[in-house]
Amino acid sequence: MSKSQKPYAEPKITVPKFCEENGFYTTKQRSYNMSQIKGKNTKPEQRLKKALWQAGIRYRSNRRKLPGKPDIVWIKYKVVVFVDGAFWHGHDWENRQASLKSNRDFWIPKIERNKQRDQEINHLYKSRGWTVLRFWDFEVKEALGSCVKQVLDALSKNH
Repeated sequence: MSKSQKPYAEPKITVPKFCEENGFYTTKQRSYNMSQIKGKNTKPEQRLKKALWQAGIRYRSNRRKLPGKPDIVWIKYKVVVFVDGAFWHGHDWENRQASLKSNRDFWIPKIERNKQRDQEINHLYKSRGWTVLRFWDFEVKEALGSCVKQVLDALSKNH
């Protein structure tokens, strides 16, 4: 598949720019809080990496050159791991979107586009023979052993 071909026929969701001209408002404190949210080396990601390291599993982190910037990678075994934040990637989206109170016209397309992009990335890797593992941040927190086991199973299957 060439770079110009899209893996899905559905149109890309358009996310409006978050600015006052588009009718989106926020407080200085909220703006500051949002600016502090990290995109890599999050606490759930660090927790999973530490557990894998303690289990003797070595890996590469945040490979920016790979599509979707996976959090953990084993190129040799064609395995990628993403640790997704429940809010940002739309966990239980049908129920959660109803609870959004402010700037709904921004947040709903934003999160729906994130979900769409996740599907596109999954499809891309799978079409190239890779194994894709996605964990919710709360799964890593609540069931770390299960997450580590899934990684070990994927690595042994592709070994």
